[in-house]
Amino acid sequence: MPSKLNWLLQNTAPGMLILQSWLTKNGISPSLARKYTHSNWLQKCRAGVYVRAGREPQWSDAVFCLQNQLELPVRLAGLTSLSWQGRAHYLSMAQQTIWLGVEEKASLPKWFKTFPGVEWKLITNQKLNDYDEKNLIHVEINGERLMASASELAAYEVAGAVPGMLSFEHAAELFQGLVNLNPRKVEALLASSRSVQTNRLYLFLAEHYGHSWAKRIDKTRINLGTGKRQIIPGGKLDKAYQITVPGAFAIEGAAYG
Repeated sequence: MPSKLNWLLQNTAPGMLILQSWLTKNGISPSLARKYTHSNWLQKCRAGVYVRAGREPQWSDAVFCLQNQLELPVRLAGLTSLSWQGRAHYLSMAQQTIWLGVEEKASLPKWFKTFPGVEWKLITNQKLNDYDEKNLIHVEINGERLMASASELAAYEVAGAVPGMLSFEHAAELFQGLVNLNPRKVEALLASSRSVQTNRLYLFLAEHYGHSWAKRIDKTRINLGTGKRQIIPGGKLDKAYQITVPGAFAIEGAAYG
């Protein structure tokens, strides 16, 4: 078997998305890639994008391609990250919603944005001053190792998505299962956050469910701001964190419009 074809088969797997720019970098020219399509080793998806023959590519293949061929600073985030860590019930749907953490200046290619069967939910975490690699982990999906937000960061992304992308109740359900977060990581994360509302909701939900790690956080390091924040219109005002929450979550709360 020719050495370049041998390299291709050793470094890719069926269903994997493959960019011509990556092939060229590794010595496989466009003309040679076209030859491999004629031999049914590759299938052309669109200009400059192939898939290794053998199965249909999935959304995880698209993310893997961004992370490993384009080397873009993207990761699985929020609900998706928690789901693949086994911390949330993952619903299989024809149209999947995938949360993706993206650095503000990262430019996503058109083929990725229009990947079929997927709705990408992009999160930038613009209000985090310090982005620590300790908040990142790897999860394995379809035999591929994908970068993802660690549970502490994913929980922050969930809290920051309320109520726009995620309901209060859904976020609360996720927080209920977060019984073993690292308090030092949570404290450092929230200390670097400029989002007063997200900080308050994160701590409120942690304390609502009586998580032991929440008691070990030094809240004096965290910006909790002043004044009230309306998270739920017409909800009850939680006196401790001055945020409006659904009535079922309020303790001696007062109506707040």
